[in-house]
Formats: sequence, C-alpha cells, structure tokens
Amino acid sequence: MAEYDLRFSSSAQSDAHTFKLLELPPDLCKLVEASIDGSSKPSFTIKGIPEEDAVLCTADKTYTVRSVVLSNSVLVVTPDPADVENNESGEPVEDVAIRDQLSEVIELVPSVPRLHKLNGLLRGRQYDEGHEDEESMSDGEDGPRTKRPRFTYEDARRTIQASDAELDGGLRDRRVLILKGELRPIAPSHLTTILELLLTSLVSLSLSHAAAPVTPLLSALEDEHEIRREVVRQVMAWFGDIEGGGATWKMDADAVVREVGLGILRAHKDDPIAEGEFLGQWRKAVGDVFEDRVALPLLSGNFLVSQNTLAEPPVSLLTYFPSSALPVEPGARFADLFLTRPRWKLEDIVPFLADIAVDSKERDKLLLKHARAITDPSGIWYTARVKYNG
Repeated sequence: MAEYDLRFSSSAQSDAHTFKLLELPPDLCKLVEASIDGSSKPSFTIKGIPEEDAVLCTADKTYTVRSVVLSNSVLVVTPDPADVENNESGEPVEDVAIRDQLSEVIELVPSVPRLHKLNGLLRGRQYDEGHEDEESMSDGEDGPRTKRPRFTYEDARRTIQASDAELDGGLRDRRVLILKGELRPIAPSHLTTILELLLTSLVSLSLSHAAAPVTPLLSALEDEHEIRREVVRQVMAWFGDIEGGGATWKMDADAVVREVGLGILRAHKDDPIAEGEFLGQWRKAVGDVFEDRVALPLLSGNFLVSQNTLAEPPVSLLTYFPSSALPVEPGARFADLFLTRPRWKLEDIVPFLADIAVDSKERDKLLLKHARAITDPSGIWYTARVKYNG
C-alpha cells in the first residue's frame, strides 16, 4: 500500500467549507458511471427557491436533498494545489494536503415530484368551450381587469420541483393543454364532450379504436363541432398513442372510459348517486362498443361508497371524492381522510395515498406513522393515531 505524507494545505483557510460530500443512491451511480464510459450524458438539476427544500432532478426522477450529520469528521485530502502548480519534474506528488474537514454528508432520497404548485399557478387559465380565444384576465385591486401574464411550459420547468418526465406526466394527468407555448388546463366538462364526440365519430366513421386515422377524426370535430384541431390532437395523445408519424391513433380505451366516468361522477360531490344509476349513465355515455369496459375500479381514488340503509334493499351510494383535491403533506392528508371517515379498510385508503408515496414501502411507513391498526370481527381497520395540528 502506498504511503503519503499528510499535512495541511497551503490554502487551508480559503478551502474551508468549500467541499461537500454527496452520497449517490445506486441508480444515480449507474448514471454517473455510464457518463464516464461515454455511453450516456446524464443531466442533474438542483431545483428550489429559498423557502423550499431543495431537490435534485434527473431526466425522469426527483430526489430530496437532505443533510445528515456524521458522528466522526471526514478529512478531504488531495495533492496540495501549490505543489502541483510548482512541480516541474513531472514526477508524482507524494505529499497530500488536508483541504477541508466535513461533519455532514448530503443524502439523496427518492421523492414524489412536487407538482402541487401547478394547481395554484394554473388557476384562472382554464380553456373551456366558448371561451377558447379569450385572454386570461385577472381583477385589478383598484381598477379594471387586466391581462394575466402568460405561464409557459418553460416557466413550469423552472418553477416546479420535478424532472421533465414527471412534469410532462403531471401536465398530462391534470389535462393541461399547451397552446402557443402557454399552459391551459382544459375544463373537465369540455374534455368529456370531446371524448364522447371522439367515441361517436369512431362509430359513425366505422373506424377501429386500435388504429384510427387521425385526420378524419380531427376534421369531424372541427367541421361539425368547431373544436380546434390542435386541441383534439393533444387530447388524443393523452388518451392513447399517435403513431405512424402522426397518422394513426391507437386509443387507450380504458383511459377514455375512465375519464368519461369521472365526468359524470364530478356532478355528485355533494349529492351522492346510486351505484346502479351511475353505472347506467356511464355505459350509455360510452356507447355499446365500450360499455363492457365500464367498471368502478377504473375510478379508484376518486369516490367513496356509502350505504343507503333506508332503501329496501339497501343501496350503495357513490360520492365524488378525488385524491387530487387532498393536501399533499402526509399529516394533513391523513387528517382529512380521518375527518371524512373515522376508520378505513386498507384497500379503501390505499388509493388515496398513491400520490404522496414513492412506493408501497414508503406508503406502509406513512400508515405506521399516522394511523393505528385495529382488528375486529370484520377485519383490520385503520384509525387516526394522533390529532393533526398543522
């Protein structure tokens, strides 16, 4: 083993607190190693404003950046920069110098993307039928309404703590159009109308949903219903794959049927609907070709089931209750859930935790922290562990 003489660097004072130790999880190590051998060029971006916890983003994942205090200090040693600069012989420098002393390591922990800010940033920018060409307006404090500043895709990339792939997925899940570079969430009712018209057009034009030519569908909705082509094309991309250089649409039938069902269910946030009646309306809306795909599990995480015991026989009632409207902070999320219901079965609560946990292991940790499991003759139930004071 080689031996070196250890001493303090000639630049020890200026070097102090300039080094950081970053511990890479295995998947990031592989990215770095791949970049060394030239097989890839990964990009890493630190995102966050001073009021936020920083995150590190790759092309498709987000990691929380946090500091972990070390029980023992770590010395950063390198050849002394002064010796290297003055070494004219070309021989290896045998002395190493202490450049810095570290008492913490920066840890990267997989995290869900911080997409919740999109809801506030996109408020008031909705794209709806009959108001497609209106400029986004806001009320002035002391005067007339003024034009709202544009919020573009690039603005979202700079603002939202998420990787590009996660941001694209978040915009897709929130049904946000990109029109002339500006982000415009489509009104749910208008989206449902477009999807129902697409389903109707597939049948009337005798087109297969597995390989439908794009142009006839765009023309049908533009000519007969005055819906812009660029809007329809983006909606089609949300609910399937546009293949063949943009010529053919392979529809995701379950995704379309699901969205149509949500469109009906949204009207029953405060007025529960009988399960049988709802399923009947849903099947009628999607038509004979797709009615066999109608199933409540498609809407998991968006409704609650209760029983009307006054009816004979008792009837199951559905209430619109979307997980996307719940708080993103875990403590507040569980508080809202237990205010809604004092106890939950595991299979009932899990869909409402999917967007705040990276995986099932983290979800189980959250359940252990915020809920208490109790057992009775009907099985295992989860109740609130502590009162939330956030």
